[in-house]
Amino acid sequence: MSITAPSVHRDSILSWLRQHHAEMASLLSELVAIPTENPPGKNYRACVDLLEARLSQAELHCHRLGPNPDAETLLASYGTAERTLYFHAHYDVVPAQSSQQFQPARKDHFLFGRGSADMKGGIVAMFYAVRALKELGISLNGRICLTLVPDEETGGKNGSAWLQKQGALGQHGIGMLLAEPTSGVVWNANRGAISLRVRVKGKPAHVGLQHRGENAFERMHAVVVKLQELKHEVEQRQTHCAIGPEQSSNSILLLGGESGGGTNFNVVPDECWFTLDRRLNPEEDLAAEKARLLHVLESCRQQGIPLEWEIFQEGAAASCDEHAPLGGALSQSIHAVTGEPGRFEMCPGLLENRFYAAQGVPAYAYGPGLLSVAHGPNEYVDLRKLADTSAIYALTALQILNS
Repeated sequence: MSITAPSVHRDSILSWLRQHHAEMASLLSELVAIPTENPPGKNYRACVDLLEARLSQAELHCHRLGPNPDAETLLASYGTAERTLYFHAHYDVVPAQSSQQFQPARKDHFLFGRGSADMKGGIVAMFYAVRALKELGISLNGRICLTLVPDEETGGKNGSAWLQKQGALGQHGIGMLLAEPTSGVVWNANRGAISLRVRVKGKPAHVGLQHRGENAFERMHAVVVKLQELKHEVEQRQTHCAIGPEQSSNSILLLGGESGGGTNFNVVPDECWFTLDRRLNPEEDLAAEKARLLHVLESCRQQGIPLEWEIFQEGAAASCDEHAPLGGALSQSIHAVTGEPGRFEMCPGLLENRFYAAQGVPAYAYGPGLLSVAHGPNEYVDLRKLADTSAIYALTALQILNS
């Protein structure tokens, strides 16, 4: 593909977006004001109602899917052919540090508020990319499916994971773009995760009669020693994916992110618990690494240590070739709008790319927000980046569907 291909419609799309700049900011403010905090996963319906109303006003066909009316995915499409490029985003947000974060504030070109970067700003950019193509009368040899899901911040149980189980995710997909706050780079890979809470049992007794008790803390220490051996081994591994300057290429096993136990300083603890968070590089296999991790815990149990565990997060790593057609189209569109070529890196965390990659659909994350502010008390998005990213989405869709 030619590097100049996206520029054919670039000026008309950018001009249209500039004319709708105030509308984009207004819609984002309305979305930020709906506190879709997850956990626990509230106010989802109000957010979907607003989004559906705006999409319907733009004469886009919408429908909802979900396990219940309070946790639904909203889908909207433009185009009629079977070949589909998915614009994917989540509308849930992490809990706010204060209620003021749900009172959107504008300062110059910046809009502050929870979810402005992660990723309601991305939703607005994707919606207006579709509107620009539609209202400018630019035809597509395929269709765009805007997929807005809940529950991403807690693993996607009622969102992407549910859609995948229903066979309703990625149908006829030739690619997916995800609106995560990528700080100006493209994430074409992500780490996988296995996160557990381990509980070690004991028997309580007063300190003066500790010989009658069984110390859960000391037992837990023995379990941690075994896990440290595994930690030393896996953290020698390195990914071949490009990474950001502040990241490490090594695989990860974090012990004790959370921990607790006991009832008082002078009582033998009858239970102690800790978390472990295993982050896998794309070269590692989720099933194999999960089996090795659980084998360590099972061997401790067989040695007489009473323990149990709960897996509360699990997701595979994923990666896509930056030189694949969609990666190339995205990079060229970035160049056409910003003057800089797209830069590809691995995301340090989980991405919903994994659900599409598992079905053989190439998936890339690129969004207008900054990762560094996404979950913080001063989350914001640059509205100029919002418009640029919207143009990049539109140009990428045009190029990949019409190539």
